[in-house]
Amino acid sequence: MSKKYNLKKWYKYDQFSEALKEGLFDAVYIATPNWKHKEFALPALEAGYHVLLEKPMEITEEDCQEIIEAQKKSGAKLMIGYRLHFEPATLEIYEMIRSGKIGDPRAFVAKFSQNLKEDNHRAKHGFDGGPIPDMGVYPINGVRAIFQDEPIEVHAFGFKSPDKKLDFHDTVSVVLRFPNDRTATMVLSYATQFVQGYYVMGTKGDIEVSPCFQENIAISYKMKIEGEGYSRDFKAYDHFAGETEYFSDCIIKNEEPEPNGDEGLRDVRIVCAIKRALETGQVQKLPELPKKTYTSKKLIRSIALGTVLGPNDVVNCEAPG
Repeated sequence: MSKKYNLKKWYKYDQFSEALKEGLFDAVYIATPNWKHKEFALPALEAGYHVLLEKPMEITEEDCQEIIEAQKKSGAKLMIGYRLHFEPATLEIYEMIRSGKIGDPRAFVAKFSQNLKEDNHRAKHGFDGGPIPDMGVYPINGVRAIFQDEPIEVHAFGFKSPDKKLDFHDTVSVVLRFPNDRTATMVLSYATQFVQGYYVMGTKGDIEVSPCFQENIAISYKMKIEGEGYSRDFKAYDHFAGETEYFSDCIIKNEEPEPNGDEGLRDVRIVCAIKRALETGQVQKLPELPKKTYTSKKLIRSIALGTVLGPNDVVNCEAPG
């Protein structure tokens, strides 16, 4: 990769502290396994480097808070890698629902799954590498943005497929209760074929969006309003390019990223509540949080999709499913 992209220097993971000292870059993108995010984010922020940190932010609320405190102390930018916060079709659909197009949105239902290979690293670290932290953050973050609110109760149950040699729930069903009698239901799985989509029911109509979560795909929706049908297929955009352009703009203009540490923490606290619900079999109540502004169309980055990488373009990795 260093030769292909003409990099001045490259480092191994165990040379990270050396890389920070040499100062050949301004920012880092951290996409390590979930439970190793803090290990790299903390020293980078403490050294004054801007950090684009993949979701979920970390695996515990305490780890997230440590990262946030390091960012506040250093003044460096911290952005969580929610690429759909800048994706044109996603934001247009969110705005359409919020505007009352289907009336008052009452219920959200989502599905997201893949048939995980058992030798993938995600299969070897229990819940923290499982479908909820890995895939659940997409519908969790999406329904929070659509309802513009935070859940107050978490229900969850899961099972282990007999044909999968995994030591955690490979399929989990989650129900989130929101204020004003709104609900969100989602099924996340490592044991079925790849599927993705969500459905929102409102007082005047409904909308089904699929595909919707995968990177660099053409998002589509079907909608009915009082019996009349509508549909639309959007163009495919480069999600990562839009995300990194926005992150760069925040650094250059000295602006706070919209998907900041607080946004990441809000999702992780739900993920942790799901974990407790699975462990205890009990409904988990969540305290109310201060109101916030959710992602909107003003953040759209419409960057055309370029050449899509194939299997021969990646180094030492393969698709998880």
